[in-house]
Amino acid sequence: MRTGFQDQLDGLTQTLSDMCGLAGVAMERATQALLQADLVTAEQVISDHDHLAALRTQAEEAAFILLALQAPVASDLRLVVGSMQSVADSERMGGLALHVAKIARRRHPEHAVPEEVSGYFAEMGRIAVELSACAQEVVLSRDPEKAAQISRDDEAMDQLHKHLFTVLMDREWRHGVASAVDITLLGRFYERFADHAVEIGRRVIFQVTGETPEA
Repeated sequence: MRTGFQDQLDGLTQTLSDMCGLAGVAMERATQALLQADLVTAEQVISDHDHLAALRTQAEEAAFILLALQAPVASDLRLVVGSMQSVADSERMGGLALHVAKIARRRHPEHAVPEEVSGYFAEMGRIAVELSACAQEVVLSRDPEKAAQISRDDEAMDQLHKHLFTVLMDREWRHGVASAVDITLLGRFYERFADHAVEIGRRVIFQVTGETPEA
């Protein structure tokens, strides 16, 4: 019985790790679509999101079965419940990449972001992909130190997000209100993507240690 439980738990953990990886791929492609006005890649991100949503449903069903039939306690209960929450976070990460791709598609054939801020989004995209890769790794390794590093690495994303507002508030801004709205939304999408990766890392720490890390 215990072997079967562990196999099911390992399967749930692997699905969560895969979802973190898929969210990273989605954001990498969405950033490419955004910066290059690449309609084909934007459409790919949009269509691929259905797979991530299906994985969320599959993982949540597996978690409910574990809770209902195996009645886990202590650390195993933390792992199952935390995984359910992290599955939702990883699917939302993919949803945020989806939003980026939709803006790229809506503005096509024009570029959705002016050249003077494209560097910000290239860097935010790079950081987002790295954070999702780290989340993918720590879900499997359950290494609390590497999980804590996600939160520290998120500081770079927060700084870029703040700098974007400095650019938008500059009196020299000459791209109009619609562009400013797009950039504000896009910055928020990247920042929230990183926040979800941080939450996954924090949850791994709690699963391993039983203690909630400080915000």
